[in-house]
Amino acid sequence: MADQAADYERLGIAPGDIAAWEDGFRSHPGGPGTFEWWYFDSVLDDGSTLVINFMVKDFRVGQGVNQPPAPVVTIELDRPDGTHIERTSPAHSDDYDFATDRCDVRIGHNTFSGDLHTYRIHTEVDGVVADVTLTGQVPSWRPETGHIEFGENQPKCFAWLPSVPQGTVEATLTVDGVTETRRGTGYHDHNWGDAEMARLMHHWYWMRAEAGDYAVIASYITAAKKFGSAEVPIFMLAKDGKILADEGDLVRFTKSDEQPDPVTGKPVANTVVYDYDATAKGGERFRVTFRRENTIVQDRMIESLKGRKRVLAKIAGFNGAYLRFTGQVTIERLPPGADGDSVSAPALWELMYFGKH
Repeated sequence: MADQAADYERLGIAPGDIAAWEDGFRSHPGGPGTFEWWYFDSVLDDGSTLVINFMVKDFRVGQGVNQPPAPVVTIELDRPDGTHIERTSPAHSDDYDFATDRCDVRIGHNTFSGDLHTYRIHTEVDGVVADVTLTGQVPSWRPETGHIEFGENQPKCFAWLPSVPQGTVEATLTVDGVTETRRGTGYHDHNWGDAEMARLMHHWYWMRAEAGDYAVIASYITAAKKFGSAEVPIFMLAKDGKILADEGDLVRFTKSDEQPDPVTGKPVANTVVYDYDATAKGGERFRVTFRRENTIVQDRMIESLKGRKRVLAKIAGFNGAYLRFTGQVTIERLPPGADGDSVSAPALWELMYFGKH
């Protein structure tokens, strides 16, 4: 994690002080050796989940970092009855605009804009139209500089900015001519970097949830073997809009009841625990437990490749996969010598698995 004073100075950012331009286009000019996306997800009041992603390049279909921008928008709507609706726009290679001073993204007729507090998203892709307003309840946050660096000399970078760790959502959805209005809770983050992710990382868990007055973002990244399979824990816990815990080196990550996913073959843990203990520093201890109930996305990335790209991926042994889960999160406050509190709620999380098991 780039967390030294020299890193902040080099990147032109300040500890704990996030500027609007940090949510603007960061991989400028978006050419060789870069990737970037603006992501939104939400849990709606009918139990549905809505995920929208604006990508400068669609890394899922083999559009490598060495390719010029060909922006796409994806929409995924999962209903409580198991119905999965997924749309991907055509690549808009000549019809896009990315502001560098703020989040103001346009890909064709689709727009994503905001100011680190209020965001408005409009998408219209193949019979699915979404108009979303996301209003922050927890301030923008990043783990240190938000930059993870891989390698010693001229390191490669993976960067992450949770612009809205938690917020309220108002959404109007039209699916094949039927319109509905929903409320819920949501999240927005922004990722970018300068090397193909599969070359940097073996896999990662990422999760976010709200339970009672708490909001949590947690991730556990395992680097590729060439980088020593280094492990990078990331953790943020807030209550009533105030951040209580965010030091990754105080986290102990455990997973249990791990079984191979029947579609992708990747190992999936039914229980994942983040144990945050700051008591040695005069702080508090929290335990956050995610228990999987359903797998709602099982994406073998090679299935999206066509022709020569697919043949080459098979020869190279590429078998990357993306999985998304729903289940329950339990957040416990564990003060020494006293009764803590415990709250549970529905949660959404993912496993990105580039490497071989």
